[in-house]
Amino acid sequence: MIDLLDARAVYERLDDLRVARGWTHYELAKRAGVSTSAIYHWRDRLNLPSLELLDAVCYAFGITVAEFMADDGDLVALTSEQQSLLQLWNTLTSDKKKSILNLMKTMQD
Repeated sequence: MIDLLDARAVYERLDDLRVARGWTHYELAKRAGVSTSAIYHWRDRLNLPSLELLDAVCYAFGITVAEFMADDGDLVALTSEQQSLLQLWNTLTSDKKKSILNLMKTMQD
């Protein structure tokens, strides 16, 4: 997992993602809505981006900050069964969710 206080690691991860997409620094800045100078400050001065700017850059890459921080093996994909459960869960009212959780608690060993 990337340490968000390690400026070098944060920049290297950003740069790896940028290079993998074939983007220039300018293109990354434009897509993320940040200044090119901000990106160069992250690289040359090892300044850390604010969480707001990091979120904007991650959005440009099409990932979340959690995905940005995770090592490749850290994120686990949901099975189709888990995805179905999550979709159903999202359709329930708050009261129904509480009922399901209580039922599940009674089923635990």
